[in-house]
Amino acid sequence: MTATVAVHMALVAFGNITDFGTNQQFVRHVLAMDTTFRDPDLMWRAIESPALQNAAYVAVIAWETLTAAVLLYATGVWLRALRRGAADRARAASTAGLVMVLLLFGLGFLAIGGEWFAMWQSSDWNGLDAAARNVLLAVAALVVVHLPAGPRAPDGSRTGG
Repeated sequence: MTATVAVHMALVAFGNITDFGTNQQFVRHVLAMDTTFRDPDLMWRAIESPALQNAAYVAVIAWETLTAAVLLYATGVWLRALRRGAADRARAASTAGLVMVLLLFGLGFLAIGGEWFAMWQSSDWNGLDAAARNVLLAVAALVVVHLPAGPRAPDGSRTGG
């Protein structure tokens, strides 16, 4: 599961780096709130500065890239740990990367983009479904990563069961 999310995040970051303009437009429209209902009670939240919009987008790409790196590292730790039967370090590394995914897509896109910037109101620039898929993938991976691996001996080591 960690490897799946790692590859997904690496491809997301790669796509945003190599096709910068496509999702730059997405971020620009979400932050500008220019395709929402334009409710005056909400429009004060809009960020219309291209410099701030670009800074936010570059920050998202940097976070995606760092997340992919953490998850790729965690995948390597899992591969080594599975050979030795010691998964605690791999579990910790996976947890760090998966929580990063949750922060980006849960906090960043669902909460901040979806609610604060009213992305849910836009029929053109609404990324809530994609964000929800990423949150679901990360949560499922977190559950799997934290499933017990088998019984432990009194000294804390695995009994091989």
